Amino acid sequence: MTTGSDAPGAASPRGNILVALENARKSFGPVRALDTVDLTVTGGECLALVGHNGAGKSTLVNLINGNLEPSEGAVRYGLADGSTSSGQIARRRAGVRAVHQELSLCPNLTVAENVRISQRDLTGRGWRGRAARRVMTALDEIFAGHRIQPEAIVGDLTLTERQMVEVAIGFADGAEPARLVILDEPTSSLDGSIAGQLLAHVRRFCARGGSVIFISHMLGEVFDVATRIAVMKDGRVIADREAGHFTRQSLVSAMGHVASEKAAQRVRPQGDDILSTPEGLKARRGEIVGLAGLAGHGQAEALAAFYLSQTSNWRARAPQAVFVAGDRGRDGIFPLWSILRNATLAALPRLTRRGMVDRDGERTLAEDWREKIGIRTDDIDNPILSLSGGNQQKVLFARALATEAPIVIMDDPMRGVDIGTKTQVYEMIRREADVGRTFLWYSTEIDETCLCDRVFVYRNGSIAAELTGAAITEEQILSNSFEMQGQAA
Repeated sequence: MTTGSDAPGAASPRGNILVALENARKSFGPVRALDTVDLTVTGGECLALVGHNGAGKSTLVNLINGNLEPSEGAVRYGLADGSTSSGQIARRRAGVRAVHQELSLCPNLTVAENVRISQRDLTGRGWRGRAARRVMTALDEIFAGHRIQPEAIVGDLTLTERQMVEVAIGFADGAEPARLVILDEPTSSLDGSIAGQLLAHVRRFCARGGSVIFISHMLGEVFDVATRIAVMKDGRVIADREAGHFTRQSLVSAMGHVASEKAAQRVRPQGDDILSTPEGLKARRGEIVGLAGLAGHGQAEALAAFYLSQTSNWRARAPQAVFVAGDRGRDGIFPLWSILRNATLAALPRLTRRGMVDRDGERTLAEDWREKIGIRTDDIDNPILSLSGGNQQKVLFARALATEAPIVIMDDPMRGVDIGTKTQVYEMIRREADVGRTFLWYSTEIDETCLCDRVFVYRNGSIAAELTGAAITEEQILSNSFEMQGQAA
């Protein structure tokens, strides 16, 4: 039970304007990332921002949360006393919080110490205790049954737990209670049950007067929580109306891409297994093998162990396996390098002769994959961080597929990737599998797992079930995930 100043979330008068963008524009040199946007968010609503990667969503929310200043126009905040103002002080007084897609926690600090970074009133004797109470109250309310402790070092937590902590800090009480929380792909690292807890909390928070800006490429989540949907394309808001006025198809059409409802059925490859681990994970040549189950139950560890076993010979010119990370900030991109260098890194052994890299061949390879996978950039020499999160993920796919490795290992690689891009990648995976490449694919999205030829369901660090053909269904995956849980209880 929450009491006093540590209760998360503060009521705002329903309908009061919390933030307003007025003719907001943002340019980076010649590139206009945001083009004349007028948008308001009022108390008690959940505004969903949807659009493909590079549509301008991240730029828009970075203007709202104060990370960027508009090149033209203004961002105004509605304060608790009914007045409006601009600037960082006004933003903090307005109770605007942000939960970033690329987690912003400091891995060398504890959970409680991370709270202090954003909540400047936590000073003096006993601040750690106050910080711990705030974050634990929020965790308890949002994620009932969690096992996170305030003294835990963030770097020792799983990706799912770090996402939960970041969300809890966003909603935790403070000197200025949260009135508007920006959630940028907040469920990208969460399994279905934990994501459901968060979505339920979003509905509760908005029902008592708080507001949420919700960014997600999972349209089911959008329709689950949004009261209003704004569609973005090429830096503009091209549609903005109540969620009930959209259907799934009309929303996808408004975004400018009609994704196929279901992947084409493949004939499962036959023949002997080309890989087999002591734990029972197996795959055939040309097979797409999925790893499923509740997040944090050994799937990522199984992939990492197999990858290391295949790449121990660092001198090999032709690697047997390549890796596509889902946590691109930690395991994927090299943030100080260009798009070109990030894309071609894994292919350098075959581009090297007598210790010298064929730079012309490297550039040709990078440009080829920029076209194949649709990386949105005018210059591959630009820094990798100049790309949106989804386009950074495309670079990681290009890095893996540009090699000749027969096995591609994917650790939840579609985190934060839009529907159109996902469809392109699904088709590319199938094409590569059809010519003999084998994929090991861990995903927290059951829809993706159901695209696989064979699925291993994990529970408590081991394989609980192996599913093939018609048995690969959401019902079977969930049943086997929780069946093992019940037996272990």
